Amino acid sequence: MPSITESSIALEFIEFIEQRPHTVLALMKRVLSRCRELTQSQAGTIFIVRKVGRNRVLEAMSLQNDLIRITQKSFSMPINKQSIAGYVAETGEVVFIDDTNQLPPDAPYTFNRKFDEDTGFNTRSIMAFPIRNFEGQVIGVVQLINAQSEPGKVSTFEREFAQVIQPVNNIVGRAIERADHTEKLQAKNAQLRRRNRELRAEREQVELLRAETESALMTTVDLLAKAAELHDDVTGKHVNRVGQYSATMAEFLGMSADFINEIRYCATLHDVGKMSVDQAILHKPGRLTDDEFKEMQNHTLYGFQILQDVERLKMAADIALSHHEKWIGGGYPNGIAGENIPLSARIVAFADIYDALRSVRPYKRGFTHEESIDIMLNGDDRLDPSKHFDPQLLDVFRNHNGIFGKIYETLADENVFQGN
Repeated sequence: MPSITESSIALEFIEFIEQRPHTVLALMKRVLSRCRELTQSQAGTIFIVRKVGRNRVLEAMSLQNDLIRITQKSFSMPINKQSIAGYVAETGEVVFIDDTNQLPPDAPYTFNRKFDEDTGFNTRSIMAFPIRNFEGQVIGVVQLINAQSEPGKVSTFEREFAQVIQPVNNIVGRAIERADHTEKLQAKNAQLRRRNRELRAEREQVELLRAETESALMTTVDLLAKAAELHDDVTGKHVNRVGQYSATMAEFLGMSADFINEIRYCATLHDVGKMSVDQAILHKPGRLTDDEFKEMQNHTLYGFQILQDVERLKMAADIALSHHEKWIGGGYPNGIAGENIPLSARIVAFADIYDALRSVRPYKRGFTHEESIDIMLNGDDRLDPSKHFDPQLLDVFRNHNGIFGKIYETLADENVFQGN
């Protein structure tokens, strides 16, 4: 075996360790190859310590043999004294075996001849030493087989090699550990990137389903609102205007975008309960009897019953139930007052009355915007705004009523006579 020195080995190992980039496998192959060159060994295996569950095992990273073709790329073995490499990993000791046929009976490890029997290879001398990190922990094992004094002539391994390799052992160990950690981190990052892609795809699918659900909900709301209009014989765009008035009022009140959007479509269902009221009562030209008026008032309860079990229409259910309540009480169906009336219902009650004033009915002409403002703010023989409306809604209307007029004109019913 050629003469070797600590300085030459140190330089050799530091040079190739500093070469970048390298994977754990590539680095360990080069470590094993260099160790075999230095010892002129015929074969060798380099192992890395892995944790599998609660146990540690040795995983063969590279198997090299000059005499036979190695088909097995990798294998694992437990860390215990049943094998030479396992013994080295467990104890941290360097093992020299001059002749595997003459192991002492008290040897603390065993030599498994199965590989030789299967391949015809003849293992004679062995040197196995640990690879340590800077903390002194064993992170791998190098096992060299059949040192040669000259090509083809097997000899024993020189003991001095253990002392020569010691100064660079930690450097090699740290390089292997760093490369291993880098690969694990890269694998983890790749896994996270894959998961992020999966999550993006899932979010896109959820968003698509949400959009489809939202579209189906809006279609349902629109159909319900149109059905209520047809049943009640009101003009076609009344519910749409009430929705726009309500959203505008909510915006001026500083409500959230979600609230504004929700009240825009929920307000269109405020009279959906009228579908359950007898059309003879809805369309009766004369004065209603007490029983008929009571049945008419029940449209609030019917609307609530229709909507209450739909999670996305909880606001619509509140509006349907309470949009005929009054600020000071005395409304129907429950006679509640003040802030006990849901804000959404207070807003829609205001919007509904404004639109009713503007709209033509068989029994009345449509009032102008100016006439409607005067009634909403100052009252008439049928409406007392201080009793009917939330004061903050009156303030908003007083300051921003112009936009109500614009909404009405934009969504005005066709071929309907308006008052002067």
